[in-house]
Amino acid sequence: MTGSDATSRGIDTSVPHPARRYDYWLGGKDNFAADRESADAIEAKFPGMRAGIRANRAVLRRMTTYLAAEAGLRQFLDIGTGLPTADNTHEVAQRIAPHSRVLYVDNDPLVMSHARALLTSSPDGATDYIEADLRDPRAILEAARERQALDLTEPVALMLIAVLHFVRPGTGEAQKIVRTLLDALPSGSCLAVTHFTTDFMPDEEKVRYQGMLDAGISDIWPRDRSAFTALFDGLELVEPGVELISRWRPEAGGDDTDPSRISIYGAVGRKP
Repeated sequence: MTGSDATSRGIDTSVPHPARRYDYWLGGKDNFAADRESADAIEAKFPGMRAGIRANRAVLRRMTTYLAAEAGLRQFLDIGTGLPTADNTHEVAQRIAPHSRVLYVDNDPLVMSHARALLTSSPDGATDYIEADLRDPRAILEAARERQALDLTEPVALMLIAVLHFVRPGTGEAQKIVRTLLDALPSGSCLAVTHFTTDFMPDEEKVRYQGMLDAGISDIWPRDRSAFTALFDGLELVEPGVELISRWRPEAGGDDTDPSRISIYGAVGRKP
């Protein structure tokens, strides 16, 4: 999609967007100059950013595998979809259980355009898409019911992968969002979250990153372990609990990247 095509579809290419910046870090082509400039500015100060983004993509695959294969879930609500790449949620879930149903949600029309074109379901399953914002969880739930994409009386895997850190901490908004969504889901549903943190960074990098937030260079708000864990209040954490994402159920060989270069927490919790 060219810049002029994007503009004609109501996409503001002059403002960086997390999904397109994420795409750039993963080596994709669905991004614009503002996204690349924003990503480069962040990466110039934190050279490990791409390692963290790739580790996040890998843990999405492992979490989805757990949810489909071990937890036995067949419905997935993936909010903050991002631009399509390898091993998207529905691809992983439907490889395990072809009749799995996945509803993707994002607030970027470019993401939704690509999702509808590229994220095709298995013949036995279902994949649907709605354009909505994480900050309006009631609208997401209402749209899900109207589309009948998911049966909210049956367990659902709520996927909030690298999206809650765009909600400013200290206001309690992130917990309210999570609670509103989980309250609409039945017992046996699960919450999967990954979230940026500065807990693993050297002190000088923490100070530098805070300076970027203060200057408006970054819109990725870190939470510490305590604040991250609080997102799972009332849930039963799945082993290994709250962990650096490269250490969450790692595959054989694991990832020996310096934790300070990844700096993302991950966890899965089950609703009793």
